[in-house]
Amino acid sequence: MAAAAGHSGLLSRGKKLVHLDLKGAPPTVEHLRQLVHTFADLGADGLLVEYEDTFPYEGELRVLRSTAHAHYSREEIVSIQDVAKARGLEVVPLVQTFGHLEVRRSPVAPLLSVRSSTPPLSLSLSLPLSHQFVLKHAAFRRLREVDHCLGTLNPHSEQAVQLVLEMLRQVAELHPGSGRLHLGADEVYLLGQGEESVRWLSGPGRSVHQLFLGHVVTVAKAVRERFPHLDLIVWDDMLRDLSVETLKGSGLAGLVQPMLWDYQPSLDVERTVLLMEKYQAAGLSDQWAASSFKGSTSVHCCVTSTQRHVENHLQWLRVASALPSGVRLRGVALTGWQRYDHLSVLCELMPVAVPSLASCLQTLHHGTFSQEAQTNVMDALQIPSTEVEDIIRLDPAGSPSYPGWRLAQLVVKLAALLQSEDLRLLDGNMFVRGWFSPYHRQRKTVNPLVGPQIQTHVALLLEPVRTTVDELRQEMGRLYPPATVEEWIEQHVTPVVAPVQALLRDLDISMEEMGLFRPGPASSQ
Repeated sequence: MAAAAGHSGLLSRGKKLVHLDLKGAPPTVEHLRQLVHTFADLGADGLLVEYEDTFPYEGELRVLRSTAHAHYSREEIVSIQDVAKARGLEVVPLVQTFGHLEVRRSPVAPLLSVRSSTPPLSLSLSLPLSHQFVLKHAAFRRLREVDHCLGTLNPHSEQAVQLVLEMLRQVAELHPGSGRLHLGADEVYLLGQGEESVRWLSGPGRSVHQLFLGHVVTVAKAVRERFPHLDLIVWDDMLRDLSVETLKGSGLAGLVQPMLWDYQPSLDVERTVLLMEKYQAAGLSDQWAASSFKGSTSVHCCVTSTQRHVENHLQWLRVASALPSGVRLRGVALTGWQRYDHLSVLCELMPVAVPSLASCLQTLHHGTFSQEAQTNVMDALQIPSTEVEDIIRLDPAGSPSYPGWRLAQLVVKLAALLQSEDLRLLDGNMFVRGWFSPYHRQRKTVNPLVGPQIQTHVALLLEPVRTTVDELRQEMGRLYPPATVEEWIEQHVTPVVAPVQALLRDLDISMEEMGLFRPGPASSQ
């Protein structure tokens, strides 16, 4: 690949941070330790950890801890850092400070969308909160920019700013060995539309850009004053449409490092290079890239496509090879999103995405996804292909060498069963459509010769699903908390199986009312 010549001095030698999005499906601490070892074995040299409600906030912030599942204890977080340090992995915490105080980024960049003094890192709050994170909770409505946007902080609220700063303080102090801290600040939706912002913007020469920049600079200066050793990183999307002059006058230069994110396999190389050159011209020469190895295909994706994510990394290599020498590309964060936001379903679980991650890291190392790179992945993980969907082709005597592989195998198997046209299009089955249509179901009538045939057909469809779900439930329970197991099944299995079970129940009722009752298969998953 053409990128090979230029990648070695930028992405290969730069940091390669694996992103852990813990707002959904947080692994057990034992599995998390295993994953850290796996990441190191695959060539990563850092972690970008987004704790959200799994962090053990203390004092008046204890209410931010999750009650849907166990949060990590302080001792567990320290132990994870110890494992990472022993394996040569830097830990970079990420705390959202403006947008996404309930949610996470979408896989496609938005168009655009910003006070001053340096408040102390202290807090005095007495606001009740459930397991929902920060602005999702009704008690925090007054801290929102606008009431119907759950993720954007009101930058005019001193209490809101203090809340963010106290979160940052607690996270930073529990990571004394970290040299970097990510402040988030992406996708600040509807900024400038709140009542206080509208009044502020009515002043002469004021803009939404200034509103955004003022808040970020305020937060970053406060953190830098308390933790002068930390390099501060921010997502770049809210900066993309700003002019060089605006960026130069913002105070960001020397204060934060932008992390440019684009997860698409069709990433626009020329546009991205121009954007990075603009940041350099504004004094933001230290920059980061953010790619994706999972969690950016679709909101409900279960099985990761390795090729899609490798193509994204190849595009980033082309970007790196085209950069001028003045841009200091510090490294890349390989993002692995677990939810699109706090209110969305779970996307791919980590074990399903390990082959993709390994492939992406090898692509960065080699500058291309060569046959050697692919062989390295298959040998390292002991899998028949770099695509996880092929894991079901494993020789029964074979066993992959990465934690969670059996769960990945079951997810792939179950996903294939749930994609079956016979299951998804049962209403179009000749017997169902001809003898047990909605008309028949409403009137509780069925041909006595056809009803048992439908029952038998449904039983054959449901049985492999049921047995696979039972096995998956047990395997997933070894790696994730019970709440995650139930959530994943309800989100990814129930939508497909529930209509089939409902049809079966209606059929049983119809046959019983006609005096023809013949018990069908159990309707539970």
